[in-house]
Amino acid sequence: MKRYEYESFNDLCNELEEIITNVEKPNEILMVGAKEFVNDLLKLPKPISKIKKSGYTHLIDTFYCDYGKHNDVEVGWGKYYGRMVENGTKGKKSNPHLKPTFERNKEKYYQKMIEKIY
Repeated sequence: MKRYEYESFNDLCNELEEIITNVEKPNEILMVGAKEFVNDLLKLPKPISKIKKSGYTHLIDTFYCDYGKHNDVEVGWGKYYGRMVENGTKGKKSNPHLKPTFERNKEKYYQKMIEKIY
C-alpha cells in the first residue's frame, strides 16, 4: 500500500482537491477498469462449440462494457445465456469465466483506474 507523507494539512487538502477534481465523473474512472477487464475476457480461450451454423458468434466474442440505463458501468455478455454458463442452472454445472478473470487481474484494473485519477 502506498504511504503518503504531507508536510502540512494544507498539502493534504491540495492533494484531495486534485483527486476530487479528477473524479467528478467516477463512471469514467470505472469504465477504464471495465474496458481492461473486457479486453482480458476477450482473450480467454474458446472451448470448442458444437454449434457450426453460419452467423454463430461464440459467447466469449460477445463480452462488452457500456453504460447502463442509470449511467452505471456494466460488463456482460451479448448472449442471453451468459449468466447461465457463468452460474450454472438446475441441470447444468457452472463454468465461470467472469469472476475468475476478475479475481486474477483485479489489481491491474484497480491500478489502471488509479492512473486515470492522477
